[in-house]
Amino acid sequence: MAINVDTVYKTVLLIINKEQRGYLTPNEFNRIATQVQLETIDEYFQTIYQQSRFSQNESEYGDRYLNVQQKLDIFKKIGDCTYDGSGLTKIFTPPSSSGSATGTQTYTYQTTSPLTTSYALTTITQSDVENSNVVVTLNGQLFSTSDYNITGGFFNLTTINITDGDVILITIYPKDFYKLGTVIFDGDKEVERVERNQLAKLNLSTLTKPSTYYPVYLYENNNIIIYPQSISSSVQATYIKKPANVMWNFTSSTGHYVWDPNSSVDFELDPTEQTSVILKILLYAGVVIKDPTIIDVAAREVAAEKANERN
Repeated sequence: MAINVDTVYKTVLLIINKEQRGYLTPNEFNRIATQVQLETIDEYFQTIYQQSRFSQNESEYGDRYLNVQQKLDIFKKIGDCTYDGSGLTKIFTPPSSSGSATGTQTYTYQTTSPLTTSYALTTITQSDVENSNVVVTLNGQLFSTSDYNITGGFFNLTTINITDGDVILITIYPKDFYKLGTVIFDGDKEVERVERNQLAKLNLSTLTKPSTYYPVYLYENNNIIIYPQSISSSVQATYIKKPANVMWNFTSSTGHYVWDPNSSVDFELDPTEQTSVILKILLYAGVVIKDPTIIDVAAREVAAEKANERN
């Protein structure tokens, strides 16, 4: 269950327009809402760190550490890490997509004269392609990347090895990796994260030197470097995925914005965060419409909420 984007937007508009203070456009709201959603997730990490240092309330709903972990559950994913052994140092890259397709583009190849080798993107955009893992199939089979490219808003065939009536399907899977969790080797071995100075000390002794039984890893520049370097497969990672950008979308055929629920994207946050989300959006909205009253009131409410969470 998520937070309805229309409910939040209309509540924000109601508050800022009550005394004709200004107006927040859909585009402004979408940008602010996306930022607020990410900030909320980042605050979960801080809360987990803070609460892990104290004994928790064992009442049914009072365990803050458990409550935050439950709010993060929807963003917790696991996937295979990709091995790259081409360099001097062998690396793994974390999973980049949680596997939820968000768009497709279909072309049916037709023989014409002259032959058409370039097709405009219409249902997805070039930006979508650049920020996603892209899978292209020809009649249901994976299409070789040497036979096409996608640039400048067009799908371009680089070799003509298809026939009349063939169907090309482009599917995009957004790159939504956000924060690395646990690295796992061979299905059940947790790989310990270390820093370079720690690795140097471990390598000083045959008793502590990393092995396939007790592997370790460095995490640098979004790359996982596992020791011993003989490990080249069977590596997975848990991670927190980045939520989809919030979108209050609309039609305007009547001259007014009319919410379109089919193309809008709700907040992925737990419903208990709705009040907090509205307050934080109001804080940013006050800056956008240059209203110090809204900024002051929203800031005090957000500060009071955070202080209450720490107590």
